[in-house]
Amino acid sequence: MSVTSPGKDGTPDGPSSANSAPSPRPHDPYAAWRSRDFRYYLGGQFCSQVAGAMQTVAISWEIWKRTEDPMALAWVGLVQAAPVMAFSLPAGHVADRVDRRRIIMTVLLVQALVALALAALSWWNGPLALIYACLFVAGVDRAFLAPAGAAMLPRLVPREVFPNAVTWRSSLFQFSAVAGPALGGVALAVLPHPALIYVANACAISVFFGFLANLAPQPPAGVQEAPGWDSLVAGLRFVWSTKIILAAITLDLFAVLFGGATALLPIYAKEILHQGAIGFGQLRAAPGFGAILMGLYLAHQPPLRRAGRTLLLAVTGFGAATIVFGVSTSFWLSLAMLCICGALDQVSVVVRHTLVQTRTPDHMRGRVSAVNMVFISASNELGEFESGVVARLFTPVVSAVSGGVGTLLVVLAVAGRWPELRRLGPLVEQQRPAPPADG
Repeated sequence: MSVTSPGKDGTPDGPSSANSAPSPRPHDPYAAWRSRDFRYYLGGQFCSQVAGAMQTVAISWEIWKRTEDPMALAWVGLVQAAPVMAFSLPAGHVADRVDRRRIIMTVLLVQALVALALAALSWWNGPLALIYACLFVAGVDRAFLAPAGAAMLPRLVPREVFPNAVTWRSSLFQFSAVAGPALGGVALAVLPHPALIYVANACAISVFFGFLANLAPQPPAGVQEAPGWDSLVAGLRFVWSTKIILAAITLDLFAVLFGGATALLPIYAKEILHQGAIGFGQLRAAPGFGAILMGLYLAHQPPLRRAGRTLLLAVTGFGAATIVFGVSTSFWLSLAMLCICGALDQVSVVVRHTLVQTRTPDHMRGRVSAVNMVFISASNELGEFESGVVARLFTPVVSAVSGGVGTLLVVLAVAGRWPELRRLGPLVEQQRPAPPADG
């Protein structure tokens, strides 16, 4: 059947016009990488994230060896989550008023100093209170880094390839979550002292700083609102009024809050699965490995056609895999379940970040990203705190299994409360142009 196109009067032209009709362009899985700024940003961020993941492994392993107390691990999550939740909204406001590249570079300098301070505390066996203080400062840094970075990303690539950029960014993050813990486990086993891991992190942060120095300034575009309370909470109001975004980030918040068992991995590695530092590093790397595989699959596929249904099914699978991990006493089965958790969480990440950034005008991206960061931090760090508390009151197995069950209940609640999430179609249809600036 020949394809016709409408003429100027609205009627179809003859069949000959079909020959000039543009055919759909094939999906380009590497579209985002054709942007020089995207390559620079992702390259530097990847170096920093790998070393940061190594540092995270070293911190949790050192604290567990010194205390053998689940609550000591729980505090690691809490002291990093509290500043993120306290400072994210002001940080988002700053990201919508100040050059975002400058914000990130300033944060990186502070992060490097924190890494060197942790190295000194590790080398001289400093008090835990000072280690927690350093982690608190790192949490403040994250509060300012996340909104600026998330708001900057859409400016680095053409709008039509932004979902592809989100997929690759998340995939590289997950690759760092594989390489970092694996390298961290090996480094803990072979290096003469863990302090060297923190020094390596400071060096990697410097590499990211150098990559950013090659990018053009990234000031916010569009409407510049007067500072004040209304401007500060504008991101909250936007998320509350955009129900599809609210549903997606609420699902992620409570699913990971209940289903995240990463804080228990040192206990599982040593007490249940009978593994050493290398086995612990493999367990920490497993979710990232699964996410990489899923990210590569998603990058080479067109945007999801039934994103809402896929998201709900992915979180359901995440909860089920968490339950199996909780009762497993087999190292290989536990690795497999953690891989599945990471793969299914990657689906959630791509859907949620694409919705948040493509449905938000540029002049509000910092504040909306800050709200999203509060949800993410609450789900990750507070989830670790919740897991540690339940493990202390009951057992690690009860903590992991009850968290998985809670995740399944959250899916049912969100699907019933926001039916528009179930009906969410292709992600590519969610890309809307930002409203024109006033005046």
